[in-house]
Amino acid sequence: MTHAMLKGSNVPLDTAAVRAVLRWTPGSGVPDVDASALLLGPSGRVRSDEDFVFYNQPRHPSGLVRRLPKKRDSKGLTDTVEADLGSLDPSVDRVVIAASSDGGTFRSVSDLRILLYDATAGPDAEALALFSVTAETGEETAVICGELYRRGDGWKFRAVGQGYPTGLVGLATDFGISVDEDAQEAQDAAQEALDARSAQDGPQAAQGGFREVPGGHGSPGGSQEVTAATVASRAGDPDPDLTVAHTPVPVPPQPTVPPPMPDRAPAYGYPQQQPATAGPAPAYGYPQPVTAPEQNPAPEFRMPPMGPQFVRS
Repeated sequence: MTHAMLKGSNVPLDTAAVRAVLRWTPGSGVPDVDASALLLGPSGRVRSDEDFVFYNQPRHPSGLVRRLPKKRDSKGLTDTVEADLGSLDPSVDRVVIAASSDGGTFRSVSDLRILLYDATAGPDAEALALFSVTAETGEETAVICGELYRRGDGWKFRAVGQGYPTGLVGLATDFGISVDEDAQEAQDAAQEALDARSAQDGPQAAQGGFREVPGGHGSPGGSQEVTAATVASRAGDPDPDLTVAHTPVPVPPQPTVPPPMPDRAPAYGYPQQQPATAGPAPAYGYPQPVTAPEQNPAPEFRMPPMGPQFVRS
């Protein structure tokens, strides 16, 4: 009988060899999902970078924790991690099972769940436990699905569901994996290029699905180098056409022109302001020139009619 789990719950395991299967539904715009495992000591951190099992290091040096090739079935895509818990070194206190997304956040991943099986049972055996992993904020690019931990002489499984917006690199760093700074910068630059490409090409640029690349990501024949810097190497070099910085051309400041003064009638007793086209001022004692608009009296001037007060009696 499969035990349906809630976040934070745990279940004892009756087997020392388990198979943790991540399953999700692929589709248009759904990012690819990768399973990984971290072997932690009592301090809650890895003992060395070799304790990180992921797509560039699919097998622990002990051979007791390994990542299997992805598979597609009628229910979706799967990525699997197997662990021989009973044979692990006593210094290993926990095995964290995590998932990371490539090409988007977990907001776009449908029906993500982790199923725990007895690795010694047949392929048609029923799952021991099932936990549906849901995004809390929608911005997660990595999430701890669950953890296998020692309890006395046995092991238990806890449903976790803790998300990371910093991707697999941020999750690995949080558990003590050393990540090269140049590789981290390369991943950040590649992510910026991916965002720019997505903005130009539209949502179809972020198509998900399992990529069958021989010797590369998702393939058991990929790189076996044991360096945490390879976590960020998957992003590759950014597209130079998308990362060119264009310097804006400076615009010289425009001179400030004071607004024109409104025309006002001069105060009583002051001379009238002459137009700009007037010639030089006449000599002292000569009458001032009168322009046509200022003729006195004006042509339309008419004397008012005389009222009765001006009639002689």
